[in-house]
Amino acid sequence: MMYRRYRFPFAWREMERLQREMNRVFDAFYPSRLQAAPGYPAMNVWTDEEGLVVTAEVPGVNPEDIDISVVGDVLTLTGERKPDQVKEDARYHRQERGYGKFTRTLQLPFLVDADKVEATFKDGVLTISMVRAEADRPRRIKVVSA
Repeated sequence: MMYRRYRFPFAWREMERLQREMNRVFDAFYPSRLQAAPGYPAMNVWTDEEGLVVTAEVPGVNPEDIDISVVGDVLTLTGERKPDQVKEDARYHRQERGYGKFTRTLQLPFLVDADKVEATFKDGVLTISMVRAEADRPRRIKVVSA
């Protein structure tokens, strides 16, 4: 039995050209389309040998509506942003600010002492300071000559 191999060079070239063109269009309008979308709230993390600081943007959220938990090397931030209070007969012209419950989980770069976690809230920014766990701190080993 003999198999024939059919080629459609024009069709394949045209399909490849179309795919390149579509990729170019999407890259122009959505340059970060292949990256994971950031979660809410947006967070920054700074570390040093002593511990770390996490800041989270949570404008419009009441500090009493935020829960913070640390288990092992995982920080979980949950809360709720309430919808704006508007008059009963009002209609939205534009609504861009989201509302509702949120949860954000972040794996920390090292273990922290859960008893020494401190959180402050100012101007819509939540700052969480954590101390590195003593057992996880790097130790300097002194070398002695024999």
